[in-house]
Amino acid sequence: MRYRTRVTAPVTALLGTAAALAVAPTASARPLDAKPDQGTPGAETLGDSVYPALGNDGYRVEAYHLDFAYDATTRLVDAKATLRIKATQGLSRFSLDALGLDVRAVKVGGVAATFEQVDEKLRITPARTLPKNCAAAVCVEYGADPAKTLPYTAWVPTPDGFAICPQPNAAHTVFPCNDHPTDKADFSFRVTVPNTLRGVANGSLVRTEQLDGDRTAYTYRSADPIATELVQITVGDYVVKERQGPHGLGLRDVVPVARAAALEPALALTPNLVEWLEQRLGAYPFETYGLLPCNNDASNAFDFTGLETQTLTLYKPNFLLQEEKKIGSHMMHELVHSYFGNSVSPANWADLWINEGHADFYGLLYRYERGWADSLGLTTMEARMKDTYARGDQWRQSSGPVAAPNAANLFDSQRYLGGVLVLYALRELVGEDVFNRIERTFLDRYRNSAATTADYVAVASEISGADQSGFLNDWLYGTKTPRMPNHPDWTVTPVVSSLVAPRHRAPGHYPDSTATL
Repeated sequence: MRYRTRVTAPVTALLGTAAALAVAPTASARPLDAKPDQGTPGAETLGDSVYPALGNDGYRVEAYHLDFAYDATTRLVDAKATLRIKATQGLSRFSLDALGLDVRAVKVGGVAATFEQVDEKLRITPARTLPKNCAAAVCVEYGADPAKTLPYTAWVPTPDGFAICPQPNAAHTVFPCNDHPTDKADFSFRVTVPNTLRGVANGSLVRTEQLDGDRTAYTYRSADPIATELVQITVGDYVVKERQGPHGLGLRDVVPVARAAALEPALALTPNLVEWLEQRLGAYPFETYGLLPCNNDASNAFDFTGLETQTLTLYKPNFLLQEEKKIGSHMMHELVHSYFGNSVSPANWADLWINEGHADFYGLLYRYERGWADSLGLTTMEARMKDTYARGDQWRQSSGPVAAPNAANLFDSQRYLGGVLVLYALRELVGEDVFNRIERTFLDRYRNSAATTADYVAVASEISGADQSGFLNDWLYGTKTPRMPNHPDWTVTPVVSSLVAPRHRAPGHYPDSTATL
């Protein structure tokens, strides 16, 4: 088969009933006559260097089922999130990330649990300790207001519903979760909407139910695990347009009905984009792909061009109404994220350069192959990299090394074009054939999981047959820009304090403008 997917059970079997997922120690748990495990509270962090308060320890999430009901009159969402977790220690208490959600009830293993919302955590105390290695269902009933004002939020209200943009740290404003890309999990969704609207989510449509009261429920399921930052749930006056990609890949676009005809030229570009990228990175890693130009072009809706929610890339419609040479490389950038960022997620947000550097790298290659000038008027990768190289020391001063961001400069050009420069330097050092083998090996080895910068360096060393740690660490963590292989004439512009790296974003804002392409 062309697409490799894990064997997964149907939605109902995957999540089971509350009784089936009640606290159940594995065969390796303590004997019945042993002293009961009193457990301890799980840590309320996963130790991310950029977002240290994000994520929770003491368990891992195996599956989520999100059941959303949208009321078009009140524009509110009534929701139930069911998580299947597995304890990695004895847990007397554990937490989920949650912000701005009106939590009404929590059950663990079908039994009511006490809970409190503190800052951005939902602290849950089950009726009895969860032993190490046990699996349990956690059900959280809550309400949400997509228009609610928060310090930051993933909700994107539209005239006819909403979409969401969770990256990097806002999925927990939509559903309670372990909001860190290392804890990828299976996802299924049930979205109930008035018959005049359509509910859509990641993955494939597996069921449509006509309900009383002129409402329809759409159930979706992903064949591959998803990081919380890549979840997409959207409601609107949409038409789903299907077409076929290379080798029988099913493509589906979710498009505002009123703009479907106008958007068709952009949507029709996807099959060729997929074919071009598969020649370089291998088979597309998921069961489907498509675009979601949600019905909101407002400047304050979201401050980026596209967002790579898994299997369904979010866009502002007006962007896609431009001619191909204005949008083609950006569309390639987002498609590349299906490989770097979605299939292989960052193990720490400091590893973001792997996502964005690769997306810009292949986006630029695609642009220059077609003779399209970039935003600087340049038409070759070598010319663009020479220009970027000259900015290297300034960016390292103002935005830090490529692989050492903070929350304020996470989405600066240093992670994008700075990341491209690292990849270009590696390709110049090892040659194109070896570089391509490094890319494919890395993607294959860490598919459906998360990887660190050190993991990429290790693969580069293994495949090239030489220790690349010194070379790559200088490029990724050095305070000065190293010499570029094969280009001894390239020079770095001296640091001038008045210059700043472009694309600086304030905390709480979201990528992915790819404006420099």
